[in-house]
Amino acid sequence: MDKQKKLILEGKLPKVMWQMAWPAVVAMVLYGMNNFLDGIFVGHLISSTALAAVGVAYPLAQFAQGFGSLIGTGLGSAISIWIGADQRDKLQTALGTANFLTIVCSALITLPCYLFAEDLLHMMGGRGEIQTLGVEYFRATILGSFFWIHGLALNMIVRAEGRMKTAAWMIAVGLLVDVILKPIFIQTFGWGVAGAAWATNVSMIIYSLLGVWYYGGGKASFKTKFWSVKADMAIIKETLTLGTPGFVMMIMIVIQNIVVFNSLAKYGNAADITFFTAVNRFYILLNTPLWGLMRALQPVSGMNYGAKQYERCIRSYKLFSFTGLLILLPFWLFVMVYPTGMLSIMIPHMSFSIAQLTDFRIFMSVLLALPFVFMAIVWFPAIENAKPASVISILRQVVFYIPVMLIVPKYFGVDSIYVASAVIDWIIFGIILLAVARVSKKLRSAGENAIGNSA
Repeated sequence: MDKQKKLILEGKLPKVMWQMAWPAVVAMVLYGMNNFLDGIFVGHLISSTALAAVGVAYPLAQFAQGFGSLIGTGLGSAISIWIGADQRDKLQTALGTANFLTIVCSALITLPCYLFAEDLLHMMGGRGEIQTLGVEYFRATILGSFFWIHGLALNMIVRAEGRMKTAAWMIAVGLLVDVILKPIFIQTFGWGVAGAAWATNVSMIIYSLLGVWYYGGGKASFKTKFWSVKADMAIIKETLTLGTPGFVMMIMIVIQNIVVFNSLAKYGNAADITFFTAVNRFYILLNTPLWGLMRALQPVSGMNYGAKQYERCIRSYKLFSFTGLLILLPFWLFVMVYPTGMLSIMIPHMSFSIAQLTDFRIFMSVLLALPFVFMAIVWFPAIENAKPASVISILRQVVFYIPVMLIVPKYFGVDSIYVASAVIDWIIFGIILLAVARVSKKLRSAGENAIGNSA
């Protein structure tokens, strides 16, 4: 722990970013491939209707990811701060609390989601065969919710230690299992869309077991009582406080998709749902390098904040954000120039209209703003100021997204969904920059006061 901690607190930031970020980016790109591969395998091995069904059902499956992110981001942020502040007593009891929260969260969602799957898919806008196949996919996925939550949370905590390479190879193993099993379960066993879900579930079981091997085997950078299940209320409170922005963002994405898919079902047709599913999955795939940078930024900001190196926290946000922009730029240019080739990967044998390609480009335009937005979502909790991230996540959906998506498609058709989404996200980008500037000013003031008091 001392070597990694010294690097994060004292090393040159570009070097710190490189050593922390590249394995995290690789890890999250691999993790994001699960979602993308679902689309490719289902679209090619079953049908475009099945792809639409998976697209409608997948946002509901993000409930499990949301709880995993709540525990992993919240407790991970706290652990980074505790490592920076050398609070070993809290580190020792952290994993027992993670186990307790995983059990509670998986119990809260598994049975209700399974029993009310048909109602939830109908709420998402699923009708007819899309609803039937969506229920099949969702029920299979939700049965693996414990491992989704536990595996994701443990891996995020590994990253919070700064052990990015370890987290990356764990994800790579899970992805390899997923890739091998998907065609076998879908086609060879004839399980259809449920096969795609079960392949991912098995990979998440592997993912979770690797986390158990790491912490249960004493390989962590700090001493911990992993084999305990303890409800430490102080740690739970801090976990929920720091993890709420990530959780809110996931839940808001589910709400956003409910509104969008209902609008597509009401004002469009099955082909419109299939097209949006493909566009959205490309969008998510291109986001995945940013997820890796986010995970790398979290321990860098958290440990430096714990060590009261506030200016270094601010510089780390700027560095990671602009690096994210540089990473995305070539991919963004490629999809903007060759949208037909990209979309054909997921939807074979379909001719795309000029209007659809324009919608795709408009939707993807916002990618250039996302590095600054995503880094802020993890940066605020890492410096024990989670409120701006939570408020902005809620603002995006409740104030902007939901009202707009309920009204605009009615008068301007489904094409307006893509335009309105881009406009909203550019507005959020501006709000984020203002919030970061405001919080940075407070951090600098706190740093100056700390220097004055020590003098």
